[in-house]
Amino acid sequence: MDRTLKAQAARDALPEYVRQMIDAARAELVTADDPYFRGIDADADLPEDMLVEPARSSNPKGSRVLYFDNGHGWLTCTFVRLAEDPQIVVEQVFWQ
Repeated sequence: MDRTLKAQAARDALPEYVRQMIDAARAELVTADDPYFRGIDADADLPEDMLVEPARSSNPKGSRVLYFDNGHGWLTCTFVRLAEDPQIVVEQVFWQ
């Protein structure tokens, strides 16, 4: 996943341990067998403190929300289908 300079600066302003959690969440998205997380228990392979669900239940193929740090943070992302690997676009990262 690439970042814009503004997004990189915002990420770098976060504490180191938060950046590590965001990087871990990103790694889970990049290495997921099915990055769309379709079906029942599709996110069962994620660590215990992470959960993925559609951002809107009425749009199951739309963006996803990946919760990390036991719900203290989340990122919203969409997937663009490519020939081999989907491109992951992170739209928003939030941590409190």
